[in-house]
Amino acid sequence: MSDLALAVDIGGTKVAAALVAADGTVAERGVRATVVSPDPEVVWRPVAELVLELLAVAGTARVVGVGVGSAGPIHLPEGSISPVNIPAWRRFPLLHRLAELVPGVPVRLAGDGSCAAAGEHWRGAGQGADDLLGIVVSTGVGGGLIQAGRMVGGPTGNAGHIGHVVVDLDGVPCPCGGRGCVEAMSSGPSMVAWALDAGWRAPVPAPTGVDLATAARAGDPQACEAFQRSGRALAAGIVSTAAICDLSRVVIGGGVSAAHDLLFPPLRAAIAEHGRLEFLRGLTVTTASLGNAAGLVGAAALVLAPEAYAGRGVASLA
Repeated sequence: MSDLALAVDIGGTKVAAALVAADGTVAERGVRATVVSPDPEVVWRPVAELVLELLAVAGTARVVGVGVGSAGPIHLPEGSISPVNIPAWRRFPLLHRLAELVPGVPVRLAGDGSCAAAGEHWRGAGQGADDLLGIVVSTGVGGGLIQAGRMVGGPTGNAGHIGHVVVDLDGVPCPCGGRGCVEAMSSGPSMVAWALDAGWRAPVPAPTGVDLATAARAGDPQACEAFQRSGRALAAGIVSTAAICDLSRVVIGGGVSAAHDLLFPPLRAAIAEHGRLEFLRGLTVTTASLGNAAGLVGAAALVLAPEAYAGRGVASLA
């Protein structure tokens, strides 16, 4: 029987974990809602339960390591996290807590955007690209960079975090505490909040991005403009990042990207408008091919393909 990596993906609305084989195949998977609580241990409990359930399925002898991608920021080298959308976790020692559950194997931590980029580069739509920006548009907006075929995490592990590129100096407040960030305009909750403020009459009391997309496809003007606005903000962040990093490909995943029919036309038009330098004109933008498994596959790559994905910017316990 083949070796497996235990992959964990920590997000603002859900936590996922999976057993992933060396070819990137997800062999077993589980999901829990992210608990909203001021108590960090209450938030941790379903994560631990999910990990232990998958360990029981695999048998500890087959698990060769644990890879985890988390919403950020993350803190190196201590291996802790402070996700913007999980207020109870401030410098929560995630790496050490996972190592306690799965002793005796490497445990590695990177940002969720970096893991999504790694997953798409390793086994998805980014294969063959030496230079890649991976973006996750969901509860927040995360990102990760591949340069010269290797994941680039930077000295703090937060390189590629496009969600907090500022695209409007006088823009709306962002959950990070700043203003005018990509995330403040392009995340699912930000799009819904903007549309409601603009007069969208939502069909349910607590609408989601799915409800917004349904309304936009039906021609609702506020919902349509929310996607236009989101696409333009993403494009501004992409062009800025591509100009700095000389990128050839962008892969976009996450829940909001499922509405690519609404998001991609304004995004591509704005990239064409603003990316006028010759070296930016060949930039390709495509949807992620691994869907919501990209972060898990990338987290597994931290363990299964460390030569490309477990360098600087990844916290590790042997």
